[in-house]
Amino acid sequence: MTLFYSVDGTLLNMLTVLVGGLIGTLVGDRLPERFTRILFIGLGLFTVVTGLQNILDDTTGNTLVVLFGLLIGGLLGEGIQIERRLEQFGAWAQQRLQARQPDGTPATVGAGLVTASLLFCVGPLTILGSIANGLTGDTHDLVIKSILDGFAGLALAATLGWGVLLSIGTILVVQGGLSLGAGAIAPLLAANPHILPDLVATGGFLLIGVGLRLLKIADLKPGNFLPGLVITPLLVALVAFLHVGITP
Repeated sequence: MTLFYSVDGTLLNMLTVLVGGLIGTLVGDRLPERFTRILFIGLGLFTVVTGLQNILDDTTGNTLVVLFGLLIGGLLGEGIQIERRLEQFGAWAQQRLQARQPDGTPATVGAGLVTASLLFCVGPLTILGSIANGLTGDTHDLVIKSILDGFAGLALAATLGWGVLLSIGTILVVQGGLSLGAGAIAPLLAANPHILPDLVATGGFLLIGVGLRLLKIADLKPGNFLPGLVITPLLVALVAFLHVGITP
């Protein structure tokens, strides 16, 4: 399998987000506030429900593994201030492009980058679709995700501005990395079948945090919990190695 066919789903996803984000950026200033608000509400509700579904679909019983993964990951993310650093990158990008975007603000750019990156890169279609694309070339899940992300990119860019377009780089790194590394982690996944469902459940909690932010109910800084997506699989493998049952 060529390198292209290992990441073609990711490249399609980047293209749809680019198109949707550009359209959203162009029409954003022309949309009445009530329309942008309803877009946010709809996207926020969908994100919360998707996150809940991801959590409820995890029938492995490793509830405490997911909890510890979130807590340890959250502490690490808070320690290195992931969200603040992403927002700083958005502010830097704003300053570099100030001549082209005189009406933008660093905070808006940073918020667009953080929110879009989390929304596009922590769901089950990201994880399962990227791995399937890398192992077999199957793009079915990523095609569905690309369509959804294109519309989400439009809605986000219409409300948060062109910072959403910066999330294309995040998609390349996260999804492309998962696809290219799928062969290396395949033995680990085969030996520990609980890893994927627990990983998807962990991502579900992050999606709920993103949804609550979109709904403006609470700003939980879900980006600081991103290390949990690495910690949880490691804990699942450790529990399996030690033959320890820690379900409540």
